[in-house]
Amino acid sequence: MLTPVTRAGIAAAAVACCVLGSLGFAPAADAASSPSGATQAPTGEVVVVAGTAESVAARATAAVAAMSLSERAASVIMGHISTTDPGVLRDYVSSTGVGGFILMGANIPGSEDRLREITAALTVDPAVPPLLGIDQEGGDVSRLPWDDFPSSVTLKNEPPEATELAFAGRGALVQRAGISVNFGIVADITDDTSMFIYRRALGTTPESGASHVAAAVVGEEPEALSTLKHFPGHGAAPGDSHRGIPSTTETYDQWRQTDAVPFAAGIEAGAPLLMFGHLVYTSIDEKPATLSSEWHRIAREDLGFDGVAITDDLGMLEASGLREYQDPVSNAVAALAAGNDMLLSVLGTNSQTAAELTAGIVAAVESGALPAERLDEAAVRVMTLRLQTAGAGRGLVPCSSCAPAA
Repeated sequence: MLTPVTRAGIAAAAVACCVLGSLGFAPAADAASSPSGATQAPTGEVVVVAGTAESVAARATAAVAAMSLSERAASVIMGHISTTDPGVLRDYVSSTGVGGFILMGANIPGSEDRLREITAALTVDPAVPPLLGIDQEGGDVSRLPWDDFPSSVTLKNEPPEATELAFAGRGALVQRAGISVNFGIVADITDDTSMFIYRRALGTTPESGASHVAAAVVGEEPEALSTLKHFPGHGAAPGDSHRGIPSTTETYDQWRQTDAVPFAAGIEAGAPLLMFGHLVYTSIDEKPATLSSEWHRIAREDLGFDGVAITDDLGMLEASGLREYQDPVSNAVAALAAGNDMLLSVLGTNSQTAAELTAGIVAAVESGALPAERLDEAAVRVMTLRLQTAGAGRGLVPCSSCAPAA
């Protein structure tokens, strides 16, 4: 159980300094060279001033408009290759043009220092950094072996304040590693201890799930971009979506009163990403939510989500064994058409997968199977988040060696 410390204190204990000069950011001017009366930062500090939401959106739109069709297609892919070689990873991002990269266990070396070298290599352009993601839930799903903060296993039985503190620390560890996106907030709910998602879920009831999910988002917000998963809710659909396509007969009205509640709370708290699960609610759509335009409409119109919609690993669709999901390119195009803004691809991928998906998306646009406007919309949402990441300093490469702050 966490000792009674402040949220600021627990985050400060995880995050230390960042050396930014190598990125080309000019140090703040000293008092002698500045206009009279201006507020001064100490010499050597970097001042990061984020643009307004309108200016960032305009820059994102202009950046996407300047891209080729192939560049737009690549920008909505969050790719993956299994290696800890910084040179290979940098070449992968540079050559594919992917908009993001997910770090799995095979990308995590034995120390934070080496991990920072990896994320620095992946951050080819700090002004427009790729979205670097990680599944850092803590507990059963933890990529960072040095994360000792409490997880959902115990937090579901603690007050929400404990969840906020734990995720403040967890978000700080993610930021300290040079990672911007944490796929770490499991908004599914179930009180069935036999379900595979039970230990990972932050709540057992709609009310407890909502309070803990919102607390986790608030805790992570200054340090990491929070992701709610697995929309529209794994708790209602028995089974493991890594091995099949779980389904439920739960109706829309039932869902709004139960499984939707924690997601609505997380969206209200400001979570910028929503991960769609490979789950079927047969009364709403026979397709998995990942491929369902109706579920994307519900998320945006009924719950008010306005951030980046990202798929769960598309390789899981193939792993289901169902014949209709055995073509990875078709799955990617269908997911984009349904309303996803970013395509996550891990299981079964290799160094050529991103290029193959990019080519498939381009072909779909050129044939009219995927409206160009849908790809543009997705690319602008992803680019907006990348620019916001840079503006908030999350694209900055951490120091080569950090010690806990005193």
